[in-house]
Order: sequence, then structure tokens, then C-alpha cells
Amino acid sequence: MGRRRRRGSRARRLLAFLVVVGALVAVGLAVHQSKPAWYARFWYPLEYDAAINRDARLNGLDPALVAAVTWRESDFDRTANSPRGAVGLMQVLPSTARFIESQDDPPPGRAIELADPEVNISFGSWYLRYLIDLHGGSVPAALAAYNGGPENLRQWRAAAAAKGVELRIPEDIPFPETRQYVTDVMDAWPIYRDAYGERLGPAAG
Repeated sequence: MGRRRRRGSRARRLLAFLVVVGALVAVGLAVHQSKPAWYARFWYPLEYDAAINRDARLNGLDPALVAAVTWRESDFDRTANSPRGAVGLMQVLPSTARFIESQDDPPPGRAIELADPEVNISFGSWYLRYLIDLHGGSVPAALAAYNGGPENLRQWRAAAAAKGVELRIPEDIPFPETRQYVTDVMDAWPIYRDAYGERLGPAAG
């Protein structure tokens, strides 16, 4: 009898443990799905918000969008460098920076100063605005061009048009990295707006 009681007691303790674990998992999933501000701030950090607000305002952008792009590009690591040579917080290519600098209305800073966070955000925000305007105001298309390159996006659209259809973004983008990039930024954009509304200025109207 004593051995049976011990077995029954162990079974009850195991069941109670599993119930507690299940409850914790359910709570964790609910928090992850709802992403309250305190939780979002853990996974979606924000730095350089003064520069982000300034350059978003100068370029008619939502600061939360600029923050989302910066997070996806570098996770706010000012020393980030890509294998392709992209530099800094918003991962701007030196060749892109030289193109930006050659325009009639370049942002503050110089192309050779891309490693400076202020200049990087200035150039990255200007280029994001340029791509949005270039693609008829479409933020997803601009993000696809930002990551995959404007020429690739042009070719993808031409290939879709040749088939008599319109390119769906991001669903029809052939580069998995660019598909995921557009999805990640579009998902993070409202999260940054909700989590950092007191630090990120209002979206440009």
C-alpha cells in the first residue's frame, strides 16, 4: 500500500507540474501575440530616436517606419557592416551614398561619413523617401527595393507584367531574404508605433 501511495503522489505532482507548465506556456503565447509595450521594447529596441525623429520629419516619413527599418537592418548596431559593403545603422551602400550626395537636394552629411550614426540615418531616411516616391507611394515596394535593389524590383515587375499579372509584394518576390525583409519591417512598423509612441513623433500627415 505504501508503494502505491508513493506512486500516486508522484503522478499527482507530475500532473500538477504539467498543468503549471501548460499555463505558463499559454500565458507566454498570449503575451507574444498581443505584444504589450514592455514586451515589445525587449524584442524591438530603440536608439538614436532624436536623429530618427529629425530625419523622418525632414523626409515626410513616420519615425516608427524609420525605426523599423533600422532595427531590421542593424538591430541598432552602429558598427554593422554587410558582406556586400553596406555600412552602419541603416546599412547604406557607399555607392548609394554617393548617388544620394549627387542629387539636387541631398541630406545633411557627406557620403564618406556613413559610419557616423547621424549621417547614416540622414542618408538612409532620404533614400527610403526617394524609393517610396519612385514606386508611387508604396512602402512595401520601397522596402523591396531598399533590400533587393531597385533594378531587381524593376525586373521582377517586368517579368510579372510579361505574364499579364501584377507583382504582389512580398508574395511574388523571388529572393527569400527580400520577401522576409519586407514582411519583418511591415510587421515591426506598428509595433514601434505602439511601443514607443512617447519617443517617436507623429507620422507625417
